[in-house]
Formats: sequence, C-alpha cells, structure tokens
Amino acid sequence: MVKELAPGQNLARGVARCLMDHGFACLPEVVPKPGLRVDVMALGRKGEIWVVECKSSRADFTSDRKWQGYLAFADRFFWAVGPDFPTEILPADSGLILADRFGAEILRMGPETKLPAARRKLMTQVFARTAAFRLAGRDEAAAGHGGPAPAALPGGLTFFP
Repeated sequence: MVKELAPGQNLARGVARCLMDHGFACLPEVVPKPGLRVDVMALGRKGEIWVVECKSSRADFTSDRKWQGYLAFADRFFWAVGPDFPTEILPADSGLILADRFGAEILRMGPETKLPAARRKLMTQVFARTAAFRLAGRDEAAAGHGGPAPAALPGGLTFFP
C-alpha cells in the first residue's frame, strides 16, 4: 500500500529530484535548531547549503511565522510552490522554485549569503547526522527493531531523526 503524501511533501519530493539533478544531496524536514524545521535542506558539492520552504497554498504561506529564522542556516533560501500558487505574495528577495511531485524548476535564484564557518560546520554535521540516523532507523525497522533514540548535536541541540 502506497502512503498518500501531503501537498507540501509532494512539493518537497519534486524539489529534491530537481536539486539532485543539480548535484545536491537533499534531506526533507531537517531541524537546524529546536523550534525550526526546514522542509528541504540541500548540501552541494562545494559544501554550500540551500534551504527550501515548500508552500502549498496562500494560507500555508501567510500562517508561517518562522521562515525568516531559516535564513541564518542557509547560503541560499528558496520558496517552492505549485503551478497554481500566487507567487506575487512571496518575498521578491528570495529564490523561487516551481514544483510538483515529479520534479521542479528553479525560476529565480535566491541571493547568496555565505554562512560563517562555524555555522557551516554545524549545519554540515546536522545534515550528516540526520542522514545517518535516518538510514540507521530504516535498517533497524527492516530488521524488525525500533528506530534510533534522539541524537544530541554540538551546541546542546537535540533532534529526532
């Protein structure tokens, strides 16, 4: 039985496919710090970090009060929306990706704001550890065991893979 994805998850799936075609490794739903969860985090070949926030409707966008907090965790920030989304309501000074569950197209590059070295190192570790714990959880589930326990990250952060 195939699980039906929520509209935002379908957008994230298409975004990940697009960014992987551009050489990025992608993870959905990454927690850069407690209280924040980005829809897609992408890690490029040169260590660049992109964050993509997926919005499936006007109401989804207008109810989001946390998105500006994501800017401190990315070299570039993008909105990903479907073809019927009113893009004129999105901030013009951020990237824009048009997506569906099958793929996506980058319509506008987000401005580059290089992360400080310490933040880049932390986010690269968050990305790697999130990926590793998710992979370990899949292995455990396939073997009939429970998933991994919550993981502690540098700086006292905790996330649940």
